[in-house]
Amino acid sequence: MEIFHCLYSQLLAASIFFLAVSAVDIYSEALLSLKSEFIDDQESLSDWSVPSGANPSGKIYACSWSGVTCNLNSTSVIGLDLSMKNLGGAMSGKQFNAFTELVDLNLSYNSFSGQIPLGIFNLSSLRTLDISRNNFSGHFPAGASGLHNLVVLDAFSNSFSGPLPVDFSQLEKLKVLNLAGSYFRGPIPSEYGSFKSLEFLHLAGNLLSGSIPSELGKLKTITHMEIGYNSYQGSIPWQLGNMSELQYLDIADANLSGSIPKELSNLTKLESLFLFRNQLTGFIPEDFGRIGSLASLDLSDNLISGPIPDSFSELKNLRLLSLMYNNMNGTVPQGIAELPSLETLLIWNNYFNGMLPEGLGRNSKLKWVDVSTNTFVGKIPPDICVNGMLFKLILFSNNFTGGLSPSLSNCSSLVRLRLEDNSFSGEIPLKFSHLPDITYVDLSRNQFTGGIPSDLSQAYNLQYFNISGNPQLGGIIPAKTWTSPLLQNFSASSCGISGPLPPFQVCKSISVIELSMNNLFGALPISISKCQSLESIALANNNLSGQIPEELASLPALGVIDLSHNSFSGPIPAKFRYSSSLQLLNVSFNDISGSIPSERLFKTMGSSAFTGNPKLCGSPLQSCSGSIAIFGSKGTGKLIWVVLLCAGVVMFTALSILAVFYFRRAKQGQWNMISYSGLPRFTVNDVLRSFSSTESVDAMPSPSGSVCKAVLPTGITVSVKKIEWEAKKMRDMSEFITQIGNVRHKNLARLLGLCYNKHLAYLLYDYLPNGSLSERIGMRREWAAKYKIVMGIARGLCFLHHDCYPAIPHGDLKSSNIVFDENMEPHLAEFGFKYLLEGSLPASSSKRETGEFSSAIKEELCMDIYSFGEIILEILTNGRLTNAGASVQGKPKEVLLTDIYSENEVGSSNSVQEEIKLVLEVAFLCTQSRSYDRPTMEDALKLLSGLKPQRK
Repeated sequence: MEIFHCLYSQLLAASIFFLAVSAVDIYSEALLSLKSEFIDDQESLSDWSVPSGANPSGKIYACSWSGVTCNLNSTSVIGLDLSMKNLGGAMSGKQFNAFTELVDLNLSYNSFSGQIPLGIFNLSSLRTLDISRNNFSGHFPAGASGLHNLVVLDAFSNSFSGPLPVDFSQLEKLKVLNLAGSYFRGPIPSEYGSFKSLEFLHLAGNLLSGSIPSELGKLKTITHMEIGYNSYQGSIPWQLGNMSELQYLDIADANLSGSIPKELSNLTKLESLFLFRNQLTGFIPEDFGRIGSLASLDLSDNLISGPIPDSFSELKNLRLLSLMYNNMNGTVPQGIAELPSLETLLIWNNYFNGMLPEGLGRNSKLKWVDVSTNTFVGKIPPDICVNGMLFKLILFSNNFTGGLSPSLSNCSSLVRLRLEDNSFSGEIPLKFSHLPDITYVDLSRNQFTGGIPSDLSQAYNLQYFNISGNPQLGGIIPAKTWTSPLLQNFSASSCGISGPLPPFQVCKSISVIELSMNNLFGALPISISKCQSLESIALANNNLSGQIPEELASLPALGVIDLSHNSFSGPIPAKFRYSSSLQLLNVSFNDISGSIPSERLFKTMGSSAFTGNPKLCGSPLQSCSGSIAIFGSKGTGKLIWVVLLCAGVVMFTALSILAVFYFRRAKQGQWNMISYSGLPRFTVNDVLRSFSSTESVDAMPSPSGSVCKAVLPTGITVSVKKIEWEAKKMRDMSEFITQIGNVRHKNLARLLGLCYNKHLAYLLYDYLPNGSLSERIGMRREWAAKYKIVMGIARGLCFLHHDCYPAIPHGDLKSSNIVFDENMEPHLAEFGFKYLLEGSLPASSSKRETGEFSSAIKEELCMDIYSFGEIILEILTNGRLTNAGASVQGKPKEVLLTDIYSENEVGSSNSVQEEIKLVLEVAFLCTQSRSYDRPTMEDALKLLSGLKPQRK
């Protein structure tokens, strides 16, 4: 009887289970099974459920679920859109066998990982497959040829490895193929020239190499092709000129060499051609004038020579012409001024000469003109702003003459005006009250007269004004100059300006004042104390008198003060000894009396900063007889420092004990996770267990800033770093981490994700397998390998400084924070990490339009540049010179070069010796003791590339 009852119970349970399953249709059941494999922390698929009980109508429950589309009769599922639902996990793909009529599958903008499910390739009805912006990895599996109805395949931004899939070329209906930004390697398969219907091909931003296959020229249906941002070998195949339907071609930053094939002029439907940042040589084909539809042409940053073809006057649709950074010469054809659509003309840093076309600007709505660093002569075309659209006019470093164009006087659209280093003359006709948007004006090193326009302060957005080096300018400083609300830099040295300094009524933004070598007289107003952002003031070689205001010493950011060659009298204010920002105080050749403060800072300034004052004494001048400054005794000073140090140690120890007790004992709070660039979405415990045997994440013992390696469940290896933060700073710090997480560059280590609670955070980075520069610094390398390392570091740092908005200082640039990938490409690691550890974030402001960073981060950026210079020295000497930036400045360069040539086993090769000499020169520039003498990273990179440093 007991056996009977047992058997009956089992049969009853089985029947109930069968009824429950049969109540769910095959599509809903498959989707529920698929959902069970997802990580859905935000419950985006919460409506994916079925009611209990039977399903007598046979309806498909899934037809009412989010992201699911059924046919008109609701008898089958034809579309599945799971995009942007914050889903993660790896899919087995077995469920896709149920969706034989599926037409559209969209998994984009999620964090799916692992290999692409092979089951997808059984969806023979599929027309659109979008798996972009995920973290699918591994080789792209074979089998895609089974999708014979596929029209769109988008796999942009994943983490694939290995070669591009060849079998895609068998998809005869495929029109869109996007495999960009997904780490594919190797050459473009020649089979990619056999697509029958392809219209859009995007392979840019991978790790592709080899030569571009000439077979691509067989793509007769293609209209859009992007294959740049890779590293090919060889030249552009002339066969690409056979792609008769092509409208958009981008092969920028691709290491291409050779000349531009004249056959590209056969692309008569081409609207955009981007070949910038390569090593192309030769002339621009004259036949390019036949491409009547061309609207955007960018050939910049190459080695192209010769003139602008006269045939360009036929390009009536041309809006953008960018030829900057080449070796081009000749005059600008008059026909360029006749182009009715021209908006942007960028031809700077070439060898162009002659006059600009007289009618430039008259027939088109010019917006941006940059012809700087050439040898142009003559006047500015009179109608260059006649249509009121011009916002950037950059003409510096040419031989222009005459007065400014009348059309500039009321060019209200102007934002940026750079005319420095020319021979312009006459009065300045600019009416600043009519320039509401102007932010940057540089008129320096010309021959202007008539003084500074009196309405300068009415340019309410002006941030940078430089008129230095106009010796016949004359006039006075307009009374309300300092009231300009956003003005940061005011430079008017060597201008023959007379009169007193205007009072500093309001000057909240001003950071640099340069007025040396003028005829200024009177006292330095004590109202300068209102300039709380002031960093540098240069008033040398004037007739200023009176005492040095002690208010200068209280300005929190003031680092450089040059009052030399004036008539200042009285003592150096005692308050300067307490200035935390002061780097240089030059009072030479005045009538200063008394003693120089005894602090070490003043000794390091050198005697040249104090000479020419007969009544002044103290180190570094002659000692003051019979006088001892307060705390001047060495014994007293040492005692005070010992007492302070001991007190600091005690306080630090006590605080450390309290911090350890707090973080060990306090409840940490709930953990959260943010992923960047498609990191798989696991639970925090899953992630942290992968690098710790500790069962509870709260009990993890790793100290602040510790680093360890972890292998995530998908097999991806990452570096994990731990930081501690305060709950009140969590929001600001997480925003800064998000900024770091969104930074992507070839020479920067990627931040992949963030696990955090109220007190702790774990940052997950790419794990790079070949160690750090500090571990390999002593290894013998060919000069080419060293040069590659220096350039990689420079590019990564330049990207942080000049291409991130706001700029990101590295903060801790050193050889141990430069790590190598499998190709020995250097990556900057731990950028911004210093600020996270200290809990003090860098200022979040940089000025893209002016090229000037906010004062709060200038110092950090300058320290990065100094550290970069020291790393160069370390690389050049195989680690012999470490932290040697200051020590090498006084050494003869030729002696140092001889040692470096020997250490690098350089023979008589003049080219290699010249390269080493150039790199060493950059190291010397970057390690200048005064931060304002150092180049920007943008300029340093241009110098290393053999280009002239010109900031735009």
